[in-house]
Amino acid sequence: MIKPIGVKLDDKLHTRLKNLSERCDRSPHWLMKKAISEYVDRMEEEENERKLLIGRWNDYQETGESISHESVVNWLESWGTDKESSCPTNQN
Repeated sequence: MIKPIGVKLDDKLHTRLKNLSERCDRSPHWLMKKAISEYVDRMEEEENERKLLIGRWNDYQETGESISHESVVNWLESWGTDKESSCPTNQN
């Protein structure tokens, strides 16, 4: 189901939107819908990332297990070499 919604824009932003729509050969409505969709996608991604990081932090606080930055960097730098190392393990 598609529901209409009104958006109030000041004169300057309305003019910018209208000019952009003409240059892009798209309607102002199309541009607004695209912008809102991309913004909502980005905000949902940020929210999911924040939840993931909080979960990881909580896990660390409960277990104390971690992998040092240096271990990860050394492992990644070994990729594609003759001396490729295995994935580092948790450290207490």
